Amino acid sequence: MRPILMKGHERPLTFLRYNRDGDLLFSCAKDHTPTLWYADNGERHGTYRGHNGAVWSCDVSRDSSRLITGSADQTAKIWEVKTGRQLFSFKFGSPARSVDFSVGDKLAVITTDPFMERTSAIHVKRIAEDPEDQIDDSVLILQNPDGKKRINRAVWGPLNETIVSGGEDAVIRVWDTETGKLIKESNEEEGHKKTITSLCKAADDSHFITGSLDKTAKLWDMRTLTLIKTYTTGVPVNAVAMSPLLNHVVLGGGQDASAVTTTDHRAGKFEAKFYDKVSVVIEAFTWKL
Repeated sequence: MRPILMKGHERPLTFLRYNRDGDLLFSCAKDHTPTLWYADNGERHGTYRGHNGAVWSCDVSRDSSRLITGSADQTAKIWEVKTGRQLFSFKFGSPARSVDFSVGDKLAVITTDPFMERTSAIHVKRIAEDPEDQIDDSVLILQNPDGKKRINRAVWGPLNETIVSGGEDAVIRVWDTETGKLIKESNEEEGHKKTITSLCKAADDSHFITGSLDKTAKLWDMRTLTLIKTYTTGVPVNAVAMSPLLNHVVLGGGQDASAVTTTDHRAGKFEAKFYDKVSVVIEAFTWKL
C-alpha cells in the first residue's frame, strides 16, 4: 500500500472522516480550519473557514453534500461541501465536542463539554433541507448523571431509535431518542476502567467499538450492549475505526513523553494496530517522537 502524505494543517490533527464512497477525506485540526482532500492522491480540494477555535470533530452527509463540524468556539456549523459555504451555525454556551448525522441526514447529534456552570450534554438538532428554514432549537437534550464529566462521543443507533454515548466517566450509555430515557449502560465488570476516548460504529449499525485510556478497546453489540470482544494494548487507546469493507478494526494510541516516567520504554511512543474483529493483530506500526 502506497502511503500518501497530506500537508496543509498548521496545528495538530484532531479528527478524520471519509465520506460514504471513500473518495473524499475530511480532516479537523486545532488550526480552526476543516479541510477536504481527494482520498486517492492526497490533493487538497479546499478549506472551510469560519471557526474561531480548535475543530474537534466532523461528519459528512450520505450524499456528500453537507459537512457538520464541532468546535471549541462553542459552535457546530453546517457547510456546503462543494463550495465551502457556511449554511448555518448552531450556538452553544460551551465547546461542541462530537457531531454525527442520523440515517437520512434529517437530524444531528452534538455533544457539548462542561464549561463554567454548564454541564456536558447531548443535543439533537433537526437539519432542514433548505438552509433558509434551519433553526437553532434542540429537539432533545440529554444529560449525563454526572454532568461534570465530559461526553467525548455520541452516535446514532439503528434506525435512529437510540443514541450511544461514552466519555470521561468510562460508562457507555444507550438512550431512547423518542423519550430521552436512559435504556442501558455498561457495567463495571465488563466496561472500561478509565476515560472512553473514542467510539466508532459499523457501517450496518450492528455493533460498535470503543477506545479507552485503560489500554483496551472493546467491541459491543449495538442493540443489546453485549460485550463481544476486548482488545488489550500496551498503550492508551486514543482513536478507533472499523473498515466498512473488511472485517478489520484499527486502534491508534500512545502517550506523550510528559505523561510517563523517563524510564518507561513507551515514553513518546505511538502505535497503530490492525486487528481482525474476532482474532489477532494483523499488522502493527510504531513510531517514536
